[in-house]
Amino acid sequence: MNTELLEALNILEKEKDISKGTLLDAIENSLLNACKNHFGKADNVRVIMDRETCDYRLFAEKTVVEDVEDSLEQISLEEAHEIDGSYTLGDIVQIPIESKSFGRIATQNAKNLILQKIREEERKVVYDQYFEKEKDIVTGIVQRYVGRNVSINLGKADAMLTENEQVKGEVFEPTERVKLYVVEVKNTTKGPKILVSRTHPELVKRLFESEVTEVKDGIVEIKSIAREAGSRTKIAVWSNDPDVDPVGACVGMNGARVSAIVNELRGEKIDIINWSDNPAILIENALSPAKVISVMADPDEKAASVIVPDYQLSLAIGKEGQNARLAARLTGYKIDIKSETQAIESGELPENYMELGEGVYEEEMYDEDYTGEYDGDYPEENYPGEEYLEEDYSEEDGLETEQDISDDGLEEDGEEIFFQEVEEDER
Repeated sequence: MNTELLEALNILEKEKDISKGTLLDAIENSLLNACKNHFGKADNVRVIMDRETCDYRLFAEKTVVEDVEDSLEQISLEEAHEIDGSYTLGDIVQIPIESKSFGRIATQNAKNLILQKIREEERKVVYDQYFEKEKDIVTGIVQRYVGRNVSINLGKADAMLTENEQVKGEVFEPTERVKLYVVEVKNTTKGPKILVSRTHPELVKRLFESEVTEVKDGIVEIKSIAREAGSRTKIAVWSNDPDVDPVGACVGMNGARVSAIVNELRGEKIDIINWSDNPAILIENALSPAKVISVMADPDEKAASVIVPDYQLSLAIGKEGQNARLAARLTGYKIDIKSETQAIESGELPENYMELGEGVYEEEMYDEDYTGEYDGDYPEENYPGEEYLEEDYSEEDGLETEQDISDDGLEEDGEEIFFQEVEEDER
């Protein structure tokens, strides 16, 4: 048994994950190549190797002839009888070859051939390992900045986080651990080239799959996602189990699940809404936290007209149009948002709409038995993921400051403002 060779092959198989059979094939090819370099050709050279013990035999097959014309492929009958007296003309004689007889150049070439095969197999193993993780997330360790790009160590391979795939404003420190989305893995002569991203929308989806068991198991499905990296993400979720609340499952107890994802994304805000096959309801949910009066959606044109209260117009559009833009990406509809006043001027609402609205409030909400207390009958779809849809709205937009959301989903500050307006009207 060739114990030294067997031990070396076992170590390579364990450390570099290269199969022993592949290495033995490389050794066989290197021996044949050495014979070719030493003798000039190796067409009649054969290698027999025991895959269990790593013992090998190297010999040349020569034909028995009367007159030898090619000593590399022929042997005389007399020489054949010296080996075995039973040989006759035309028989094949196996002549052992000692590898020790190879010259220095032939030996060095055989060594280089084995090393080259080991490097190729090592690159192939690493490529296969990370190719399986394509379209998935990996955890890497920040090494250093290369210009404006960041070199990330993924374990057996390095990845480059380019400037275009970085979230604006993110700064990485060496040895810091970050989660990345593997966009593409390419096989090159220098090893696998791995393209990773921190801005891809699928990064958020994969984070929810790793953090929320219901999403991983397929009970809760992420139907659509829209992201502006570093600022805000909207996701629409759907439950395949009527007993499971999709928004609640993603938020987690006391917001633990969504908070872990927000921390990984370094404070990026996440809106979680309920998915609906009805485009009008979906668009209404997507514009949350803004309240909507009416939605007219055209599935054929993929366009929708939305009317919101005057004081909710800025909130529906969002800062620099972000809320409306993300809602449009999430739903796939082109959304046109108008206030009540604009809708009345354009004829989409009757001119006496405001007076009708006030009459409804007075008749339905301020009857003799009304106590002014919340009765818990507000529909849940109007408050999808409300606890995590908060945003600081500046006074420049003419809006309220940060809203306090109570446990039952009622906006307490909003309720006080409403009562104040009604009292002023009554006076």
